[in-house]
Amino acid sequence: MSSIHTFDLPIRGMTCANCAGRVERALNKVPGVSGASVNLASERAHVEADAPLAMLVEAVQQAGYQVPIGELKLAVEGMTCASCVGRIERALSKAPGVRGVSINLASERAHVQLLEGTEADALIAAVERAGYRARLLQEAPRVDPQAALRRERLAVIAALLLAAPLVLPMFAGHWMLPAWAQFLLATPVQFVLGARFYVAAWKAVRAGSGSMDLLVALGTSAGYGLSLYLWATAGHHAPHLYFEASAVVIALVLLGKYLESRAKRQTSAAIRALEALRPERATRMKDGREEEVAIAQLRLNDHIVVRPGERFPVDGEVLEGHSQADEALISGESLPVAKAPGDTVTGGAINGEGRLIVRTTALGGETVLARIIRLVEDAQAAKAPIQKAVDRVSAVFVPAVLLIALLTLGGWLLAGAGVEQALINAVAVLVIACPCALGLATPAAIMAGTGVAARHGILIKDAEALELAHRVSVVAFDKTGTLTSGQPCVVHLAATGIDESELLRLAGALQQGSEHPLARAVLDAARERDIALPALGASQALSGRGIRGEVEGRALLLGNQRLFDELGLSSELRERATAWEAEGRTLSWLIENGEPGRVLGLLAFGDSLKEGAAQAIAGLRERGIESHLISGDNAGSAGAVGRALGIDRVHAQVLPADKAAHVAELKRGGATVAMVGDGINDAPALAAADVGIAMGGGTDVAMHAAGITLMRGDPRLVPAALAISRRTWNKIRQNLFWAFVYNLIGIPLAAFGLLNPMLAGAAMALSSVSVLSNALLLNTWKPDTEKRP
Repeated sequence: MSSIHTFDLPIRGMTCANCAGRVERALNKVPGVSGASVNLASERAHVEADAPLAMLVEAVQQAGYQVPIGELKLAVEGMTCASCVGRIERALSKAPGVRGVSINLASERAHVQLLEGTEADALIAAVERAGYRARLLQEAPRVDPQAALRRERLAVIAALLLAAPLVLPMFAGHWMLPAWAQFLLATPVQFVLGARFYVAAWKAVRAGSGSMDLLVALGTSAGYGLSLYLWATAGHHAPHLYFEASAVVIALVLLGKYLESRAKRQTSAAIRALEALRPERATRMKDGREEEVAIAQLRLNDHIVVRPGERFPVDGEVLEGHSQADEALISGESLPVAKAPGDTVTGGAINGEGRLIVRTTALGGETVLARIIRLVEDAQAAKAPIQKAVDRVSAVFVPAVLLIALLTLGGWLLAGAGVEQALINAVAVLVIACPCALGLATPAAIMAGTGVAARHGILIKDAEALELAHRVSVVAFDKTGTLTSGQPCVVHLAATGIDESELLRLAGALQQGSEHPLARAVLDAARERDIALPALGASQALSGRGIRGEVEGRALLLGNQRLFDELGLSSELRERATAWEAEGRTLSWLIENGEPGRVLGLLAFGDSLKEGAAQAIAGLRERGIESHLISGDNAGSAGAVGRALGIDRVHAQVLPADKAAHVAELKRGGATVAMVGDGINDAPALAAADVGIAMGGGTDVAMHAAGITLMRGDPRLVPAALAISRRTWNKIRQNLFWAFVYNLIGIPLAAFGLLNPMLAGAAMALSSVSVLSNALLLNTWKPDTEKRP
């Protein structure tokens, strides 16, 4: 029977009574709503319903208004398996104001979407009622993981040392320790070292659900209790006791949990490595003096001194000095990046050999490093769609195992076996059926995959993008800023009467001192060829046409087609100019002024291809992925880029608003589409694609719309992102396969008496460790760009 809940929804966007009425009508139409009233003054809606909060929020949004949704992160203690995750999610989902919950067993964190203004205390209380402990992530005490691991290791060693004398005599024949010795060895293992299982099991029972701890506590208690009974009723002969089975099971489970903790720590290594990049102090310049201050004391526009070898404490702009920055752990860029006045620097990068003075432009949570950490944490906390199916299995897993154990007990008794044999087989069922591996299979792979991707400059923002990326069959690229640099360069030269070097020497002389993008392209081309430029005499800009100047006593003109036509010139280079114009190139004619004028040469400018663009397209082709270019440029320019890179299909002169429509059309054709872009005009297409990939250095809008962000503008990271997605997806599938196989094989073996409790305990511990170890193999992944010389 459904229960009525009261919701107090904040509403944004209402301006008049009509708005309030519209929201009220929308809410009252939601199935399950028994009454809704809206107060315009307080901007809140009071709703009584047995409908989920998400339906109410959706109704308000469809009416044209907003329900502000916030986020909360909790550190949760005491989770041991997938059943624990399900119990906490159910408890939080029932709390007032909660819209969505995602819990990661591997990172032991809860990510909660909730109505703005919802009290965190209510959520923490809901977790505690479920039998666990929760704190706000920022308030959770910093636990030394090494100290926690040492405590776990000591418990494991103690359990193994106490259990060993119980097991070793079995290998020497039928001889066994006296019953009193077995009792003394097994009891501290059962009730001191194994106390954690009883505490957690009791919390689970009190909350009305099951967990791995309940299975272990029931199984080992049954074995221990049976041993006490057999000892008490044995009389004068030595009974066969099962103290060793219970003690060894607990020792093996503790060993498995210890190895699991070690492996889980490794899956979060990426976050710890990023957090370690944050310096705690900085050197600030104030009134001409240097002073060392804590990072928290810095303010925007402060001047910071960064000495050689130090980490940049903030994001900023270089004011003085020249150096290089090692940004490998932030962007994945393996080579140092030159820094000079006017260049930006990123907090956490390592300064090279030069002393720099930097003006602070971002602090705290707004720095690039803080945003990267936030994105990686969110991705690791998120659930892949496949995990939802696993959660449904986990919800019924423990009750199903308890039922199978009871059926095993009853079946053996009905078959005529003794109580002893029937109970031992039921215990083996309880022990082997641990859902730990099931709960860790997906989050462990996601944490390892997103972590190793982040180390190489690939930020995967959500688990859904990670799951979809492995199926991508078409990658659509924007052109400018994505496959090309967005800066013009000299792509063709043609000279008549002089050679190409002389053409560049004279053209470069005319462009000296100009800041025009085409002028910089000419000067860069001359610099690349080590051409020394002569002095420029009197010069004059020709509005909309070019420039006039005197070089070494010669009157020269450098201008566009309009200037060429105005002078009424003809040239043998005209055919070449027409062909280059068809490619979408911008032309500049070098002319010696006179009666008549004489054409000395022709320069064609185009957007330069990014280094690695051709390798990126080739890498996609190797994987059987089709490439498309969707550009607003003319057909000639877009076609030239498409031919140069070997792109499968080119769509030119596409308006920004139509890019998303092109992506949608590809999806309707059955393709799984990734869109790669960097600009504001790419954001709709990035959002429309199955997977949006934003290039580093692009706009924040593009990065927010994309599921994957590349920290540097290297196109080769696109196939790399798809490769790590595919590798991670394979690990998820392998992990789930092994997690299910352990149970599908182990439970029947135990039920039919073919698996004793000790072997069941070993198999159960092995299942969790093997799943985590398999996930950690992702840490060996490297992009192809780093494998090739």
